[in-house]
Parts: sequence; structure tokens; C-alpha cells
Amino acid sequence: MWRVYLCLIGMALFGVAILVKVFYIQNIKGDYWRNMADSLHTGYVALDAERGTIYSEEGRMLSTSIPYFDIRIDFAADGLRDKNGKVFKENLDSLSLALSQTFGDRTRAGYKQLLQEGYKSKDRYFLLKRDVPFNQYQQLRSFPMFRLGKNKGGMIAESKSKRINPFKLLANRTIGLARENSQSVGLERTYNDYLKGVTGKRLMRRIAGGTYVPVEGYDIEPENGRDIITTLDVNMQDIVETALMNMMVSNEADHGTCILMEVKTGKIKAIANLGRQPDGSYWENMNYALQVGEPGSTFKLATVISVLEDKYATMNSMVNMENGRWQVGRRTVFDSEPHPGPQNVTIKHAFELSSNVGMAKLAVQFYGRQPNKFVSNLKRLRLDQSTGIDLVGEGRPVVKTTASKTWSNTSLPWMAFGYEVLISPLQTCMLYNAVANNGKMMKPYLVNSVMEFGQVVKQFEPTVLLDSICSNRTLRQVQAMLEGVAVDGTAKRLRSPYYNFAAKTGTALVANGSRGYADKIYQSSFAGYFPVNDPQYTCVVVIKNKAHALRFYGANVAGPVFREVADKLYAIAVEKQKPMQATLQLDSTLAMKNGKGAEWKEILGTLRLPASSSVSNNSWVSAKVSNRKIAFESLTQAKGAVPDVTGMGLKDALYLLENAGLRVVVKGAGKVRTQSLPGGTRIGTEQTIVIELS
Repeated sequence: MWRVYLCLIGMALFGVAILVKVFYIQNIKGDYWRNMADSLHTGYVALDAERGTIYSEEGRMLSTSIPYFDIRIDFAADGLRDKNGKVFKENLDSLSLALSQTFGDRTRAGYKQLLQEGYKSKDRYFLLKRDVPFNQYQQLRSFPMFRLGKNKGGMIAESKSKRINPFKLLANRTIGLARENSQSVGLERTYNDYLKGVTGKRLMRRIAGGTYVPVEGYDIEPENGRDIITTLDVNMQDIVETALMNMMVSNEADHGTCILMEVKTGKIKAIANLGRQPDGSYWENMNYALQVGEPGSTFKLATVISVLEDKYATMNSMVNMENGRWQVGRRTVFDSEPHPGPQNVTIKHAFELSSNVGMAKLAVQFYGRQPNKFVSNLKRLRLDQSTGIDLVGEGRPVVKTTASKTWSNTSLPWMAFGYEVLISPLQTCMLYNAVANNGKMMKPYLVNSVMEFGQVVKQFEPTVLLDSICSNRTLRQVQAMLEGVAVDGTAKRLRSPYYNFAAKTGTALVANGSRGYADKIYQSSFAGYFPVNDPQYTCVVVIKNKAHALRFYGANVAGPVFREVADKLYAIAVEKQKPMQATLQLDSTLAMKNGKGAEWKEILGTLRLPASSSVSNNSWVSAKVSNRKIAFESLTQAKGAVPDVTGMGLKDALYLLENAGLRVVVKGAGKVRTQSLPGGTRIGTEQTIVIELS
């Protein structure tokens, strides 16, 4: 039996040993093993690429990303724990003082206590401060303890970007917003695939407390986004925005838009959209230029083009304005303004006076039995199609046909003066621009090119939508009619003594939801181009006024905005017959120049730019972008021959040329465009070389 008892005692002792070991593992060494288990949990997190910058045509930043940093401390870093925390204790007071003076949100004692708590907890990912701007981050790197580096000082800086618009209000809605948790808008959304770049990856290891720290050496670097160069001109945008804002404020209008298009290309040079906020201020809260609505009298241009192109009449044919009142079935067409004097006038004069009756009578007389022919003419002018501008969110136009459910016997006459059709101000601008451009309809666009490392990777060219919207015979007549509006019509008081413009006014009564037309809310519009002898710009202004506004006629509200824009542009741009900025002048950091290999190596290392080939310190190289990386080619400089300095900056060009024994004459600024002595030419005695920079 003693053997049985011995086995029983041995088993009991073994069981007790297991229980003791379990207790020891769970309670004495529990934290150690839990941390060890946590350290085995790793995973990749996304590294956001730096978003590309949006520039104006003359190279000013319209939207860019600036860095912000979350500052953390690794209180288990070897340097902080070495020699019983000597580094931490010696720098604690001075670091606390520096943090207090920099951020001002805690006292010196408060920061000292915070740092002591973090050190005591041995937190490897202790959060010190969120959203630190770059200038303060630079200061932090020089603070006591932090200047020792990550391993000795423990500072961890996590970079993130914040999107800003340096010009704030200017073209804010068109440039748009890049938002993480909601839908982006404007160019930021349309060109997101170019701007966002390629997301990278970082291997993270979980530590105690459920937090993660990066594992060194396992990062997949992100590829930064590309830059886009818009057609917008900051100076023109400021002119347009200011003119619209002045009228909006003085008339307490609800919202408005002003579009400026370059006639020959279709480039949108400026686009302002202002909406009244609850506090009475105005902001670019919506792109009203793309929203469809009843255009009113500016649509009469399409009506006269249809009538003249079908050769039913000429601009000198007669129409009776019926004293501004004409009965059609149970409805009455009214002219918005009284027209004293003879009522039997030419179509041209009826157009100049913006007679709704005159346009309605033309539509009924010539298209009453074939209304779909009129509709077909409108479609031929692309009024039933979106413009195709490179912005997401353009409204869908509506042009009725006899098959439409809402078609009635009054639809045709009302369409003739801009009701019962829905088009956007941008479509109106595109139509008027076609008349200014001798019948050629251009597609409006907002982006010139996509750039990477200062080099163009995609270029956008002007697009012709229609070679001719009508015959030359019709075109000459409608041009004369638009010019007549500013001479003998509703816009004659806006005439300038320095230049002539062609335009059309519009005043439309708009419905206010379920209240209908009782609130007398008018939409004032003005569309035209200038100068008449050589049109450079088309400008469209549309303003929705407040209820019962004292001023509401197109010539009184939208017209002055057009006139202010035209006056200023004529004075500083049109009169000189050239754009305000003829050449793209981007920030020098985006200019890629040929130069010395040693300097390129330093640039690549400092800016962390991807390169597909290496360069040696003593070589001279040319640089270009290939497959999203910078590629280099060696520039051979033969002894006794003129160096080829094309594409170099002035400093490098002077160094090579003067060392070769040449006397250099410099013209211009930038990088070398041409040299009077071609590269490789044998050098003679006392030769002078002229280099032109641009």
C-alpha cells in the first residue's frame, strides 16, 4: 500500500505545483506574458499620400496641403531608461518650461506632472499634443530631450495633412473641398484620382493598452499626388468676385453667379458663386453656375437664331408688340417693361427692347403647326445637353417636346422667351460665347494640365463642340441684334465710351415653392461679350433677388456687374491684346532643371523624391519624369567645346561657360532656353555667348 500512497502523494504534489505555476504565470508574470502576446499581433495601416496642389493659370496656389503633427513619446526608449532615467530627469524641468511657453495650454508644473505620469507608466505611445503645425514641430525638435532623437529622446512625430485654400473665398466652390468623411466637391472631386496619389502601408505592432506602434523598416512609401494647373486667373477671379459681391450686398440678393469665359478657347477664367447665409453674409456655398432653371429673356437669342436660320424672317421683318400684352388661350403674355411709341417694329428692335410678346408671336406664327421643329433647333444648339465641363454635379437641362407630359398649347410661346425650359447659366454662357466666336461653340473647361515634379504629364486642349451654330447670314444678324441691345435697347445706359459690347438683358419672375409667384421674386440676368470688334471674353451674370426687391430688372442688377468686370478687364487685359499673365510662372520648387549630380542627389535625399536611376557627384545630368519617377541622363561636356547648358539654371550655366573661357551675356530669368553658340561648337579666341532664360 505504501507504493499506492506514494503515487497518490506524488500526484497531489504535482497538482499543487501546477496550481502554483498557474498562479505565478497569471499574477506574478501576467503583465509580461500579456505584453509578449500583444507584441505578436501586427497589421498594416494605410499611409496617406500627400495630396497634389491646385494652381491658377499663372501659378498661384489655390488649394494645397499643409502638414500637421501628432506628437507622442516612447517612455520605454532605451535612452530615457538608461542609468535610472538620467536623461529624463535632467531635461524634465527645461522641457516642461519650453512646452508651456510654446503651447500655452498648461503651466510648467502641469507639463511636468504630465510627463512624470507618462514616464511612470512606461507608455510607449504617450500622446503629448495633437495637430501641431509645422513651425511648432520645428521648435519641438530643438527642445531639451527631444533634440536627442527618437531612441534617446523618445519623441515620435506622426505627420498628417490639412487641406487649405490660401485665397479662401475666391472660387472656393469651384476649387472645392477634399473631405475624408463626406463627399468632396469641385475640382477636388473631379480630379481626385490625380490629386490623391497612391496610398502606402506601414506595419504596426500592438502593445499594452491596445495601442499600436510602427515597426521600423517595414514601410511601403506612398506616392504623392499630382498637381493640376487650372484655367482660372486669380486677378480676374478677384474682379469677378468683387463685382458680384458688391451688387449682392447692396441689393440683399439671395444668391448669384458670374462666369467669365475666354472666347477663343472656352477656358473658364473666373467663376463666382455667392449665396446669402443666415447671418446676412455671403459665401461660396453652392455652384449656382451649374444649376438649371428658367433662364428668362437671355434665352431669346436661341429663338431668333431658330427663326433666322429657318429663313422665316430677317432681323428687319416686322412684328407687333401689342402694347406689351397678348392673349394666348387662357393665359396672357406680358412684357416686363412698358414700351411706349410705335408697336409695329422690326424683329431686331423687339429683341433690343426684350419684348416677350414679340418673341412669343414669332414662335406661334412660324412654329405653331410644327412645334417640334422649334424644339429640334434648340437641340441643334445643344441646349438639351450638359456642357460637359470638368466639374461633377452639373444639372440636367430640360427642353420640352410635344411628347412631354407637361406640354400644353402655351408651352411654345412661353419657351420663346425663356420659360418652361431649364438650362444652366453655364449653358447660356456657352451659347453667347459661340456667337462671339463667329459661330464656333467651344466646350468650357477648367484645367489646363496635370503636372508631376514640375513636368506636364497630361495636357488638356480646347475642344470644339460645333464648328458653326448657324449660317454666316444668321450669325451676322444676331451679332447686330446683340450689339443693338447696348445701343438702342435695354442696356443702352450701360454703354462705355471706350469700347463696345454686345449683350442681352433678362428679367424672369420665379416661383417660391408652394407660394408660387406671389412673393414677386425676380431673377436678373445679363449675358454678353466684349469688345465687339475682337471679342476676348464672354460674361454671364445671374442673380436671384429677394422677395419684393426694389431693383430687379436685368439691366439694373446684373448689368452693372457685367459692366464693372468688362471695364476692369478692358483696362488691364483686353486693351493690351494679351492675357494678364501670358506664361505660366510656377513656384521655383516645381521647376525641374538640368544640373550637377551632387546637387540632384541632395535634392532627392532631402525631398525623398523617387528616382529610377542613380547619379554620381561629379556628373552633369538632365532630369525628366518617367513612370512617376525622376530619370537622369548624363550630359557630356567635351573639353575645348562649348558646353550645352540648355535647361540649366543660371548658376550652373555660368559655372560651365565661364570655366570654358567664354564671356557670357544673360537675358531673362529662369532656366536657359537658348544659347547663341550651340553645344559642342569648338571654342575660339575671345568668344562671347548670349544665353536667354525663361
